[in-house]
Amino acid sequence: MSDYRKFDAALQSAGVCYKTDEPMSAHTSFKIGGPADRFVEVKTVSELQAALNAVSDENIPYFILGNGSNLLVPDEGLRGAVLTLQGDFKKVQSLANGHILCGAGASLATVCSFARGQGLTGLEFAWGIPGQLGGAVYMNAGAYGGEMKQVVERVRFLEADGTPGVMSGEDLAFGYRKSAFMGTKRIITSAELRLESGAEAEITAKMEDFMRRRREKQPLELPSAGSVFKRPEGYFAGALIEQCGLKGFAVGGACVSEKHAGFIVNKGGATCADVEALIRAIQDTVFQATGVELEPEIRRISLGE
Repeated sequence: MSDYRKFDAALQSAGVCYKTDEPMSAHTSFKIGGPADRFVEVKTVSELQAALNAVSDENIPYFILGNGSNLLVPDEGLRGAVLTLQGDFKKVQSLANGHILCGAGASLATVCSFARGQGLTGLEFAWGIPGQLGGAVYMNAGAYGGEMKQVVERVRFLEADGTPGVMSGEDLAFGYRKSAFMGTKRIITSAELRLESGAEAEITAKMEDFMRRRREKQPLELPSAGSVFKRPEGYFAGALIEQCGLKGFAVGGACVSEKHAGFIVNKGGATCADVEALIRAIQDTVFQATGVELEPEIRRISLGE
């Protein structure tokens, strides 16, 4: 059990806001997850550096939370600190030549709306993706033939010790649902996006079309974490799951969506254990029937276990 007295004192000294025993169910789109020991809200790069120094000095495990839209948090909660990017990290501003600078904590909805207002096209695919800019870059989020690697020019980040860095081009190592930041302790603080001039009416039409398709095909009316599985080469995960007759199959409160078999929804009171058991059942059934191994796209977070 971590001793948080010095950690709390360090945060207080740096003027960093935090909460204790904060339920993570309030911060994930699945509405699942027990309490985090500390829930830390940083508003500036200097506050983030102070928080990183504090977790390092007191050897406290930590995790950077974005919009919580593709996360599964254990029912017993998280033994450590969850850091969330607020304040300056929410800002979006225009640069020259169709470039915009976005804080890692800005929602994709905010960034897409800003780009449209500037008459800039290229980001319409992200309209409706329920995440933040930092998380979208981290996992190279994409939809409808677009992905973040097409628009990201450079990314600013902090090393685990708080040292700032910048990365661009091939160094970002974008691939299908991955980037150079995965598997590292680097924290994305902002990204510069490269867009093209476009007509606002056409941009709006594209965004509305993508949102209409989402509403028609995806179970947006129930808590979920988006697509559960990565797309297997040559197949679609949802089609394989539906082919196996698993639509509506449930474990506890977790259920394969009747609307789109690639989604697991929380029909009420679902636990992390329910979701994990359902994922395993889906993987086993699909593998036995088709020989295809489904790899989860949602991330299970564990700290201090």
